[in-house]
Amino acid sequence: MLAGGAESAFTPLTVSGFAAARALSSRNDDPEHASRPFDRDRDGFVLGEGAGVVVLESLERAKARKALIYGEILGYGMTGDAYHITAPPDDAGGAVRCMRMALSNAGLSPSEVNHINAHATSTFADKIETKALKTVFGDQAAKIPVSALKSMMGHLLGAAGGVETALAFMSLRHGLILPTINLENPDPECDLDYVSEGARKQDVKVILKNSFGFGGTNASLVISRLDG
Repeated sequence: MLAGGAESAFTPLTVSGFAAARALSSRNDDPEHASRPFDRDRDGFVLGEGAGVVVLESLERAKARKALIYGEILGYGMTGDAYHITAPPDDAGGAVRCMRMALSNAGLSPSEVNHINAHATSTFADKIETKALKTVFGDQAAKIPVSALKSMMGHLLGAAGGVETALAFMSLRHGLILPTINLENPDPECDLDYVSEGARKQDVKVILKNSFGFGGTNASLVISRLDG
């Protein structure tokens, strides 16, 4: 099975629509630093284009064909709270339920997660995701590295989940946590470890990957390195 997405959204209709919703950054004079998740000065996301696909198959089949195995999907969660067409609820309820469902489906406790690959779009919703992470992981939240890959490539919309999941598997394989760039003036309400100092070499066993969308649609994956 192939799972992923592709997006080519640089059209007048798409750009004008997101601009009308005040979702896009207006930092046109400094595009390199416009995408800044969790930063106090974030003002919207930056559109990107791309594609990402992963191959899903049984362990037995992968071993039989001597495939290079990057990891396994242990569990998933998905919620649809339909709170608002663009804004998440202040209590982060949908995201919290989604992550808890994924962990439950994986048979893991929050303390077993080593890294979080955040949705983090460089909008006001970053603080809602931070609140959700604190709710799910409690005191452990501050100890788990959180990466916002959209800081480096913008928001790929329908391709974001596929590309970011592929990169999360690469983090497992190479023991490398990717950074959140452009985080220069941290938002007081976003106070976790966002790996803002640069990529971090660290052994990673289990990653929680979030992908949230308009209309209250939330999805979380729990993926793991496959040892042995």
